[in-house]
Amino acid sequence: MHQLIIKKLLENKDYYKYLKENSEWIKVLKRNPNRYKDFVSYIKKKYRLRPQDKVKNTLDKAEVLSEVLSSLK
Repeated sequence: MHQLIIKKLLENKDYYKYLKENSEWIKVLKRNPNRYKDFVSYIKKKYRLRPQDKVKNTLDKAEVLSEVLSSLK
């Protein structure tokens, strides 16, 4: 695996955590380092780190807060 990819993986706790738990991506990245972007996309989707996931989480939290406040009235 290229040193730059290893450095990026070690800098991001989510990437590193996933690789420790599931080694199939280690093989993929060793054989084809160009798939790093695919790996990042996969991790963002799995851990819900994409912008649309963050918006959805914020809306869900606002909805729960709204329900709590309305139940207090």
